[in-house]
Amino acid sequence: MNLKRSAAMFGVLAAGAMALTACGSDDNSASGTSVDTSASNAACEGKDTLSAAGSSAQKNAMDAFTSTYIAVCKDKGKTVNVAYNPSGSGDGRTQFIAKQIDFAGSDSAIKAEQAAAAKERCAGNDAWNLPLVFGPVALAYNLDGVDNLTLNGEVIAKIFNGGIKKWNDPAIAALNSGATLPDQDITVIVRSDSSGTTDNFQQYLTTASKGAWTQGAGSDFVGGIGEGAKGSAGVAQAVAGAPGSITYVEKSFADQNKLKAAQIDSGAGAVALTEDSAAKAISGAAFKTEGVGDLTLDLKSIYGTTEAGAYPLVLATYEIVCSKGYDADTSAAVKSFLTSAANEGQAELSAQGYVPLPATVKDKLNASISAIG
Repeated sequence: MNLKRSAAMFGVLAAGAMALTACGSDDNSASGTSVDTSASNAACEGKDTLSAAGSSAQKNAMDAFTSTYIAVCKDKGKTVNVAYNPSGSGDGRTQFIAKQIDFAGSDSAIKAEQAAAAKERCAGNDAWNLPLVFGPVALAYNLDGVDNLTLNGEVIAKIFNGGIKKWNDPAIAALNSGATLPDQDITVIVRSDSSGTTDNFQQYLTTASKGAWTQGAGSDFVGGIGEGAKGSAGVAQAVAGAPGSITYVEKSFADQNKLKAAQIDSGAGAVALTEDSAAKAISGAAFKTEGVGDLTLDLKSIYGTTEAGAYPLVLATYEIVCSKGYDADTSAAVKSFLTSAANEGQAELSAQGYVPLPATVKDKLNASISAIG
């Protein structure tokens, strides 16, 4: 998944999942920022360079975070850098477990056997999932004459598992009173590669479709239909060139390809995809555990929202860190960088197509970052 890119930025992202740039680590030491860093609480302590890898969806966000962090620490007389490789969520988790990087970016929380292996990597301490980057996912479509398409969870599920095949199907027409829907086949475009965006989209369908989606979730598309394209850029470009098509893709890619995005009606009226509507859904997020520490989200609290004005199809990306078990220099640097990223680092995310952290999430995140040992 990936989020907004400045034209050039997202061209880089294009190749991978949302904000992906090539697959090598990035040296951001020359980056600049326009963010006011004077009030930062980042201590700029610990080792000078952190290493991380994983989700391509957060690549542009990591670039922005790193630029800001460099500026923060420069003001405090220290030169720092964060080398982030957008190699994919699975690879990030694997490298983290193997102690090849300091923290991982992942579109899914680390769990089960991987969580047990991460605990060993963290000297017997739990690894924490800290949600730092949120990005809305668009239902991007190409349909002449239909500029304000509305869908709901049940209809979306039936489109993506083949239960609805025509754009003028009565179920779509019922949600789009007054629109002229063509008697045209729906061409479904899906990710051909394993993707956190696919996993989250299918989790959304499982939650919001009222039983219409029974195929399950996972990083590979399991709907049984559709034409595959690689990466977020690939599916967006495919829809742009195929009248009658639809896909799920990060909003930034939809914007870059000038694609229309469907509104979603979760029961309280149609909601367009905007930063505010996505933030409203995120603000209502619940966590699987209470208190300070691991902040794995209960995604059903987002995907199943029926709150008026809330857009539910949002991708969360975690930073996976050791709660304890780092050496002192690494622990200090991880805490310092994440403190900056969770606060002044959020200032440039809107321009990248991400949704800055709502206060309800930011407060919990800052408490957990402070508790890293």
